[in-house]
Amino acid sequence: MANLTRRVRFGAEVGYHSFCLQESDDAALPVPYPDDSVFGQFLTLFPGRIDIFSAGHTHTAAVTVDVWDGRPPDEGRGKWDEYAEGEYVSTSGIVAVWSMSLGRTEQDIPLSDGAGRWHVQVHSAGRSEAERLSAETGSADGVERYLVRFWPAE
Repeated sequence: MANLTRRVRFGAEVGYHSFCLQESDDAALPVPYPDDSVFGQFLTLFPGRIDIFSAGHTHTAAVTVDVWDGRPPDEGRGKWDEYAEGEYVSTSGIVAVWSMSLGRTEQDIPLSDGAGRWHVQVHSAGRSEAERLSAETGSADGVERYLVRFWPAE
């Protein structure tokens, strides 16, 4: 049975419907954020980069990132509006959070002590309400929620 080794909670600053989890050591990335972002696609994976498309234009999304030592138990996809997964490669073991409007934020997420390949799942809820509030009031802070789960790909 897999064990949760780390949980990090933070507010992700969404700008232009987007935020990103990107390799902390980003100097060698072939496609740094926000280059080649795909508008409207929930999850887009690039080498060292995970783009997440939000339903709201500009707001702060509630994000929980869990790091597991193996495949985590099923989260029950029925309670989530969106779900996607893929593989992520880190050269440093640290993921930085990026905002379309702010650039790199101060939030870092340690995955491990060094390089590695990771499975990643991204779940999201509150998307319809975030979209509605963003259109009506210009903000939907905390309405859209994300659960991002990493575990080693071996």
